[in-house]
Amino acid sequence: MKVAIVGVSGAVGQEFLRVLDERNFPMDELVLFGSSRSAGRVYNFRGKQYTVKELKHNDDFKDIDIAFTSAGGGTSIEFAETITKYGAVMIDNSSAFRMDNDVPLVVPEVNAEDALVRPRGIIANPNCTTIQMVVALKAIENISHIKRVHVSTYQAASGAGATAMAELIKQYEQILKGEEPTVEKFAYQLAYNLIPQVDAFTDNGYTKEEMKMYNETRKIMHSDIEVSATCIRVPVMRAHSEATWVETERPISVEEAREAFSTADGIILQDEPSKKDYPMPLFVADKEPVYVGRIRKDISNPNGLTFWTVSDQIKKGAALNAVQIAEYLIKVGNVK
Repeated sequence: MKVAIVGVSGAVGQEFLRVLDERNFPMDELVLFGSSRSAGRVYNFRGKQYTVKELKHNDDFKDIDIAFTSAGGGTSIEFAETITKYGAVMIDNSSAFRMDNDVPLVVPEVNAEDALVRPRGIIANPNCTTIQMVVALKAIENISHIKRVHVSTYQAASGAGATAMAELIKQYEQILKGEEPTVEKFAYQLAYNLIPQVDAFTDNGYTKEEMKMYNETRKIMHSDIEVSATCIRVPVMRAHSEATWVETERPISVEEAREAFSTADGIILQDEPSKKDYPMPLFVADKEPVYVGRIRKDISNPNGLTFWTVSDQIKKGAALNAVQIAEYLIKVGNVK
């Protein structure tokens, strides 16, 4: 098994290295790729030193079995043919191919089998907010079909990359010193603030991030589910939170929901409000599962249920989900 990481120097690329090591991913060789700026950097993996190669249109992927790509949509589009030309499976973390009909969009806990049909050799990793939500929705969908979802997300700075995390830290330091905070990564100062915009606005008043949650959820779940999202950037370093309201075809009790969540793949139930026990990003950062709590009936809708989820969006929302896709392909013997 020969594995490549494209975009290894970024936050998700570094997370790929950690996740592959933590999960003892089976591989014989590892090849790292990056931009001309990253080429020549050296990273340690399992006690060995690996030098980053510059990504070029050549035959470097001839013997690669699986390529994890996280270098931005433009790079993915430009190099997709080069990466897949000799049969490598490209598991792409950008938004470039997510809504293409001939590219499966996969969350293993929800629709792993979709990864088996990939005409272009590409599997798309969904948006981090979508991944977290559909893992939780799947548990409820197994009980009763979900007709409608309203969700508000509270997204950490790390969702915008390593430079965004660094800027948030710098802003707090500057403010404490009485200095004017640096504002470059986001439209406004994030420290001590909330920004009700993640990505650019579209013509319908929703942002691209919010529309991703609508479109991707329907594709992953093969469902007519309706999703209305409001995405908010919050001054948290790592791990996204989501407040979710679902309307199902029949009423679901809190007890049913708890049982469904407690037995679902990829979910940890943390729901003891009397003990102030519920998921929070402070404690979920760097963890693999989606944590679910604050489960209750929607008092405005007899068929409604509401709950709170938290998940590390660099881990489960990006690198881990991609690695789990690869693990599934290896398990069923569907690599090359």
